[in-house]
Amino acid sequence: MKQGVRAVRHDGRLQMEACRFEGMVQAFPNHFHDYYVVGAVEAGERQLCCNNREYRVYPGDILLFNPGDSHACTQEGEALFSYRVLNIPQKTLQLLAEELSGYACPLLFSQNVVRNGELLEQLQVLHSLLMKPGREFEKEEGLLLFLSSLALQHARWQEQALSPCREEVKRACALMEESFAGPVTLEALCRYCGLSKSQLLRAFVKEKGVTPYRYLQAVRIGRAKALLEAGVPPAEAGLSAGFSDQSHFSRFFRQFIGLSPAAYGNLFKQADRPQKKEEEDDGKQD
Repeated sequence: MKQGVRAVRHDGRLQMEACRFEGMVQAFPNHFHDYYVVGAVEAGERQLCCNNREYRVYPGDILLFNPGDSHACTQEGEALFSYRVLNIPQKTLQLLAEELSGYACPLLFSQNVVRNGELLEQLQVLHSLLMKPGREFEKEEGLLLFLSSLALQHARWQEQALSPCREEVKRACALMEESFAGPVTLEALCRYCGLSKSQLLRAFVKEKGVTPYRYLQAVRIGRAKALLEAGVPPAEAGLSAGFSDQSHFSRFFRQFIGLSPAAYGNLFKQADRPQKKEEEDDGKQD
C-alpha cells in the first residue's frame, strides 16, 4: 500500500519551505517546531491534538501552529489525507508583526484550526507559486499580503501567561539546546534546574506541552535539518545531532518532518531546483 506523494520545495530567497503531501496515512506523534506552520487541508479527515485540545480536521480547514505548539494527529475515516503547508521562520513573521503593530512583541496565532474561504484561496494560490521556480516579485508580494491578512484576522500580540516554574523550565531547555550532541539525563536536568524529577516533568509538560525527552529530540532534529541543508551526509548529520543509531535518527526524522533525512538533504543540493517528490511504502521500516 502506497503512503502517497510528498513534494517539498525550499525557497532560499524567502527562507521558507512549501510542502504538499497527497494520499497520506502516516500518523504524527506529539511534537513541535521552532517555526510557524500554516497548512490547508485538501482531502481526508484527521484527529488533531494541539496544546491538549482535540479537533476533528476536515477539507477546507486552515491549520495554524505557533513555534513550540505541541501537536499530534491520526488518520480518521477511509479517505486519504492530503494537505499543503508553509513552514515560516520566526524572523519572517516577527518582522511583519513589528510592521503591522508598530512595536516588537511576539505574534501568536489565536486559533489552531480556522475556516476562512478567502484566506484559504490566498494560501492555495501562494503555495502553488512557491512550488515552482521564478516569479520572485509575485511570490514575495503574495506572501506579504497573505501573512498580513492572516495576522490581522487570526493572531494576537501579547505575552503568554507566566507559569510558576517557567524559569526552571527555561534553564532545562537551555541545557538541552547546549548539550544535545551528548548524553542528556533527567537527573542532570533536575540538578541544573533545582527541581525534583516529578516537579520538572509536570512543569515542563505544562509549559511546553511535551516531555523533556520529546523536546530534546526536537532540538536534535532541528540541528540535523541545519546540517542536511548545509550538505552534510545523513549519517554524519545524525551523529553530530546526537543520534548514535542511524535507524533511530531516520525514524525520528521521518516522524517529525515527514521525509527521510536523505530526501530532505536532496532539496538543498542545487539552488532553485525543481520540486522533489518521494514515494514510500506504507509501514516501511527504517
